[in-house]
Amino acid sequence: MRRSSILLIIAATLPLSGCFGGSMDLFGTDTVDNSISTSTVAKGGNTTSRSDELTVQSAVSSADLSKTEGKPLPWANASTGSAGVVTAIQEEKGDGVICRNFSTTRHSYEGIAYFSGKTCTSGSGNWQLMSFDRQS
Repeated sequence: MRRSSILLIIAATLPLSGCFGGSMDLFGTDTVDNSISTSTVAKGGNTTSRSDELTVQSAVSSADLSKTEGKPLPWANASTGSAGVVTAIQEEKGDGVICRNFSTTRHSYEGIAYFSGKTCTSGSGNWQLMSFDRQS
């Protein structure tokens, strides 16, 4: 009986010995393949956020500031499902260029985030997004 108990304990603890070893490799050669990644999201640029940036830029540049009078300006991007509210727009004019600084929120599958940005007219009169930075 005692002999079978000892054999049972050894049999039960033997598989656990691999968990306490210094290496995952059976023979101790320490060759780990770091090229394998379990990530499913590409590390390149995020096209969703770029699409949202352009949607916000369009809302800010097309806003009639005389009618909004500092009221929140909602925006939504149907292609990404994101939406938000531009809470402040400040317009600056100089040297034939109009710039608008703004603050906005973005509600997306990632959560709620706050951004500040700037969009300006170019020489041809088209608006260009100069900055769009996430605030902490």
